[in-house]
This record gives sequence, C-alpha cells and structure tokens, in this order.
Amino acid sequence: MRFIADVMLGKLARWLRILGYDVLYDPKAEDETLVALAVNDGRILLTKDRHLVERWRKKLRQNGYLLLTSDDWREQLKETIAHFGLDIQNHRMTRCPDCNGLLEEVPKESVRYKVPFFVFSAHNRFAHCNRCGKVYWAGSHYERMNAALDELFRELRNHSDNS
Repeated sequence: MRFIADVMLGKLARWLRILGYDVLYDPKAEDETLVALAVNDGRILLTKDRHLVERWRKKLRQNGYLLLTSDDWREQLKETIAHFGLDIQNHRMTRCPDCNGLLEEVPKESVRYKVPFFVFSAHNRFAHCNRCGKVYWAGSHYERMNAALDELFRELRNHSDNS
C-alpha cells in the first residue's frame, strides 16, 4: 500500500515510513500536485483538508483517500492503521523516515567514519538509506520508537477487543 500525505501530515508520513510504508510527502505541494501524484502513482491520499476531498473526490476515488479528523499524529496514525488494516509489526525500520528511501543493511566497516566512534564501537549492525545515504543503527532512539509503536499496537488491539 502506497500513500501520499498532505502538507499538514508530516509526522504521520514519518511514522508510516517508520512502519515501512511508502509515503510521499512534500510540505510545499499544492492540492493539484497531490491529486495528480496520487492518481498517476496509484497512491492513497491522506489529508485533513475536507475542501480538497470535496473538490477532487471523483479523481481520488480511483485509488482512495482517507480524510482524517484529529490534529494529533498518534490518533491520525491509529486511524490510518485501523482504516486500512496496516501491518505494524513486520516491516518496521525498512524505510528512511526523512526521505522515504529504502534502508539497506551495510557492513559495519563501511560506516566507520560516518558515525560517532562510540556508536561504531557499541553496535554491530548498521543500515543506510539508498536515497539520502543517512546511516541508522538500533540505538536508544530505535528502542523508543519501537516502544511507542508497541504501545500504539496495544491501544489498537484493546480498542478492537472492546468494540
């Protein structure tokens, strides 16, 4: 499933990428550009803009859209996951949260001079983005992101169990 996120959904785009989903996001994109990219690339539009949906509903029906209501990215993420039945376990950390490129595991030695010495010394597994070249490793930020996603998963499961 591939998405395109409207200008006000930057955090949502980032977290969907962390879950491994292909999400285009350009904070400068005009409505017409978003719709054209959604239609031409076969992407689902994520937006909070009711007027955009009303104006372009006919074109957007082709691939779909989700009109979100919350201003809180956590609620937006939960709504998107629930609406599309997204897998939030099996593809985590496979995309760059910054540029949407794919992450590829690389030999430790290849990042020796690209990461701080203490990081290089403390970790054995690294990945880099095939688009922007940013290097990633499973540090404390990785643990915090996974903890946040696990909590989100529990909330979603509890909500569906109580419905």
